[in-house]
Order: sequence, then structure tokens, then C-alpha cells
Amino acid sequence: MQTTLSAGAVVLRRFPEGRRYLLLRAYRNWDFPKGIVEPGEDPLEAALREVREEAGLADLSFPWGEGFVETAPYARGKVARYYLAESARGEVHLGAGPSGRPEHHEHRWLPYADARVLLVERLRRVIDWAEARVVG
Repeated sequence: MQTTLSAGAVVLRRFPEGRRYLLLRAYRNWDFPKGIVEPGEDPLEAALREVREEAGLADLSFPWGEGFVETAPYARGKVARYYLAESARGEVHLGAGPSGRPEHHEHRWLPYADARVLLVERLRRVIDWAEARVVG
């Protein structure tokens, strides 16, 4: 089975009350901003593009480097690669998909424990990786 690579970012922001992670909801599914890596596109560039398109955030920095974590294959062989990024400012604006309607229904900035509860198991591994890098 051929795998399809998607790329995105676990986006963190520091608020007065502490660190928060950005989660996006499509129907009942919570995830981080991500999307398909286009042919010839660098995965990190794809991740930056997807965060811009899906959440309207363009000012990302990578204080923990450009390392990444990948999920095991899911949904017909898709593998999702996530980088850990920080957003210092900017409002989240849920972008429209190909249909012209927003791809996501809601966004939340959540502390690690609250975010982890909303995620499926394959994404809990991703947020655990991110949290370990931030506090580590």
C-alpha cells in the first residue's frame, strides 16, 4: 500500500495562565493543523502552508528545532508528520477548504492535559512528544 504524507504542526502559545496547544475540530475529530504534502513540496514548508491555510497563523517559530514525529499509517495509508512550533501572536481564523466552507468547525487553545483528553490515541503520542520537548 502506498503511503500519503501529510504535514502539520503542533502549535503552542504562551498565555499568562500558561502554555496552550492549538486544536482544530472537524465534526467530532480534534487534530492539529495539517494537510497533504504536494508533489515536490518540502514537508516543513507544507506544514507552514497548512497552518496558514487552516488557522490563519503565519508567524511561527521553531525554538525546539525542526525535528518531527510521525503517526503510524492510518486512513488508507496516510502518515501525518508534525513539527513543534510556537505562535507568539495572531488570531486564529479557520480557513475555507476547496468547497468554500471552513474545513474545521471550532478551534481551542488548551493546556496539555485538556488537549490530550480530546485527541485519539495516535495523536496523544504526538502531543506527548511535543510536551516532552517543551518541558524537557
